[in-house]
Amino acid sequence: MKKLLYITNKTFGPGGLERVLSIKASHLADHMDYEVHIVTLDQGDAEMFYDFSSKIIHHDITTSSNPVQLLINYVKGLRKVVKQVKPDIISVCDDGLKGFFVPLLIGKPCPMIYERHVSKNIEIKSAKPSLLSRISTSLKFWLMNIGGKSYDSFIVLTNGNLKEWNLKNLKVIPNPLSFYPDQQSSLSNKKVLAVGKQSFQKGYDRLLQSWKLVLEKYPDWVLDIYGTISEKEGLDSLASTLGVSEKVNFYEPVRNIADKYQEASIYVMSSRYEGFGMVLTEAMAYGVPCVSFDCPHGPSDIILDKKDGLLIKNDDTVAFAKGIMFLIENEEDRKMMGDKARTSAKRYLPEAVIKEWNQLFVNLIHPN
Repeated sequence: MKKLLYITNKTFGPGGLERVLSIKASHLADHMDYEVHIVTLDQGDAEMFYDFSSKIIHHDITTSSNPVQLLINYVKGLRKVVKQVKPDIISVCDDGLKGFFVPLLIGKPCPMIYERHVSKNIEIKSAKPSLLSRISTSLKFWLMNIGGKSYDSFIVLTNGNLKEWNLKNLKVIPNPLSFYPDQQSSLSNKKVLAVGKQSFQKGYDRLLQSWKLVLEKYPDWVLDIYGTISEKEGLDSLASTLGVSEKVNFYEPVRNIADKYQEASIYVMSSRYEGFGMVLTEAMAYGVPCVSFDCPHGPSDIILDKKDGLLIKNDDTVAFAKGIMFLIENEEDRKMMGDKARTSAKRYLPEAVIKEWNQLFVNLIHPN
């Protein structure tokens, strides 16, 4: 039995990284010949948001609020876990800067993989970053490339993400689906859905601008947005200013998000950038056609424009509104795209994606 050690930050949050890790690690532990370990930071006894296999062995490192002491405790903790587990392979799932330097911090006791779950663009926090922010971001990118070279394999989620990195160890493996239901949405509810935390990245300000145009023609439709609410984004205020508050609902993350996909007739993704866009594949698994900005990177890998969904020029909020209205007005096209989307989503089934991971592990553990 091969021993696999995942290094991450925490596994109790509602984010995409946590969801993907729960799917991959559980599948490897339950259905394949792997003893799976996960090491987290300062998680304590916190309950996990997603379901992880009971076969997975969990280790937790207690650090400190002091940055220097945190790093010391982190390195000591990792070395202790690695010495105890004696893994055949290590995979680092940490989008922070420290994740890039794990091989340099603890040495390389076995082949090591870095998993990049977000686009580099996540470092861009506003439409007009300051000079200091631009300098800081450039320095961070330089350090990331240095650290990335120390890994045996550097995994990104889409073909577009390949363009962000100047590395020779790159490989694309997409995120697996978290579910593929027996039943799909009827696409009969007058409901549009979006899922993701409130942030500059998710572009809900753009979505609300588009939604105002949709409501002018279709005032009986409703937009539901599920994701961690951030007051600083000012979305409630913007919705009120635009006059759409009564037809927009903001909800905190829910465990039964699958039910929300099944209730929706259209899924929308207004992100300015993405690492992948797993919400698209989840909506498609329910046969819900998606309207998405063609942002860097992910949607163009997932959606075949005008076949199983609609790709809209990035930042064109008028065209985005027209895309939503097209699916509202044309029920036959909506259902046809939904059926094709459901079929297309099968390529992200866990058994297909985990097969790629297993082959990578085997190739690294037993190189030719």
